[in-house]
Amino acid sequence: MARSMYELFTGTVHARKDKVAAQIKVNGAWRDQTWGELDRVARAAAAGLVKLGVQPKEMVSIMSNTRIEWVQADLGILGAGATTVPIYQSSVADDVQYIVNDSGSVVVFVEDEAQLKKMRAVRAQVPKVRTVIAFSGTPQGDGEQSWEQFLKDGEAYLEDNAATVAARAASLGPDDVLTLIYTSGTTGRPKGATITHDNMLYESEAAMKVGIASAEHVQYLFLPMAHVFAKVLEACWFRAGHVMSFWEGDMKKIVDNLGEVRPTNMCAVPRIFEKVYAKVVSDVDATPGVAGKIARWGLSQGAAAAKLEQAGQKPGGAAWSLAQKLVWGKLHTKLTARFGGRMQFFVSGGAPLSRDIAYFFKYAGFKICEGYGLTETSAATCVNLPGSIKIGTVGRPLPGMELKIAADGEVLIRGRGVMKGYWNKPDATKEAIEPDGWFHSGDIGEVDSEGYLRITDRKKDIIVTAGGKNVAPQNLENMIKARSPLISQAVVHGDKRKFLSVIITVDEENVITWAKDKGVAGDYRAITRSKELDTEIGNVIKGVNAALASYESLKKFKVLDHDFVVGEQLTPSLKVKRKVCNDRYRDIFEGFYAGDGGGD
Repeated sequence: MARSMYELFTGTVHARKDKVAAQIKVNGAWRDQTWGELDRVARAAAAGLVKLGVQPKEMVSIMSNTRIEWVQADLGILGAGATTVPIYQSSVADDVQYIVNDSGSVVVFVEDEAQLKKMRAVRAQVPKVRTVIAFSGTPQGDGEQSWEQFLKDGEAYLEDNAATVAARAASLGPDDVLTLIYTSGTTGRPKGATITHDNMLYESEAAMKVGIASAEHVQYLFLPMAHVFAKVLEACWFRAGHVMSFWEGDMKKIVDNLGEVRPTNMCAVPRIFEKVYAKVVSDVDATPGVAGKIARWGLSQGAAAAKLEQAGQKPGGAAWSLAQKLVWGKLHTKLTARFGGRMQFFVSGGAPLSRDIAYFFKYAGFKICEGYGLTETSAATCVNLPGSIKIGTVGRPLPGMELKIAADGEVLIRGRGVMKGYWNKPDATKEAIEPDGWFHSGDIGEVDSEGYLRITDRKKDIIVTAGGKNVAPQNLENMIKARSPLISQAVVHGDKRKFLSVIITVDEENVITWAKDKGVAGDYRAITRSKELDTEIGNVIKGVNAALASYESLKKFKVLDHDFVVGEQLTPSLKVKRKVCNDRYRDIFEGFYAGDGGGD
């Protein structure tokens, strides 16, 4: 049994040396990399770090988008007996400086010229960093090195010091720190979650046991490796030994990539499924004539079926059967081709998935296994399984994980997946983890009679109106986004106020198409300010309000003239930074409540 993630990796290398480990696109063509080839680069990287003087248990950062070099560097860090500290490539220089100094990183791998410049801007403020290694770009001076030169030096060092390098990896044990993953930091400075080798060994064991990881899978990976969700996928890959297909680094090419590598499964955040849904609805709305009318009717039948299922009833009847045959069957054929023809199931995590989106995919013939976890619980804590999906829940706990609901509704978690603690923050660790191991998730939820967990909202995000009513804003925001393909993001506001309000952003591609169809002139910003769009979004809000209690209804809204950006209003996992939005758009929100007495 493997004692470390590196030992888990080398075990798979020995068993599958000549099998394909990864698929990467180089100069427009997909190329295979075997487990043996991945191992060769990993050992050179480990030797290169030892040569640079990296000591066992020292910290080494990686600031890069997801790519094969990220994994090769990560394996090199582990092979040198050190600890990986991921940094999002979207992080601003100030956050980079904080994470590098807080972790004590001595070497930093960066993706490209942009990240090199970011490191140069803070280099004088990160005194422990000895070397910056660039996957691409042009290194300058003694303190910077190219990836190619780094590997060349490592290969040369390995020739005479193979035993020394091997001893580093052999020294790793299950309780050693595998990685420090810094939380997204939606409020205040991010905290480094201390994830051990055993945490990820457990996650990969559990995933294999319940069947969501398998040697036969072909996984498509585009999630940021700095996120714990992707880290679990890496761990499962090392254990199962399946093929991992790496994206090209461009969100617009994801669908093209799926058609080319033909994955059997893919893990994603809800925003990806929302985009697929929005694209389908937008295309249907733009379809002219009888075909368009039939398609729109079929989608409306699906929406009605979803309402019935959510009310505990079973959809049926001649109309629903006809809609499935004429519309949903054809949609399944079309999406199957777009996804590559072999997609067995999706896994959704990182944020709540709208039930409307989940039912849309179900009726189109695709399984979305929604799961739940946090950075502090090594990602996967609960997950719906392909054979037992209950929409509206995040599934049952993985084998070995325990749940209980506190008196105030907070979800508490205990098990091998729970982190060791927060790096250099003993007080925060004591606050989060009880002496008997129960971790306070900060999420509000409930467990049903079959053991499925339903998350209702983040504890800190709950809105308490001036009338004392509790409202879960994420539920409302998901309802709004699912109701129109034009809407990309929504932020509900109203804590201690007499009513709720919301700011809306719209998808540029979809809204421009909509504007042409409606005869609305102008560029993206002009369209967002048009009376026609205001009326369109107003009708969406009215439709949402019709399904809500009076205290939940949204009385005022505003469409912004820009979409949200990762690193500003969005986290790298595409979740809204609520506090940032509340602060940045304070004047808009205050304008909503001007003259109402505020409710404070």
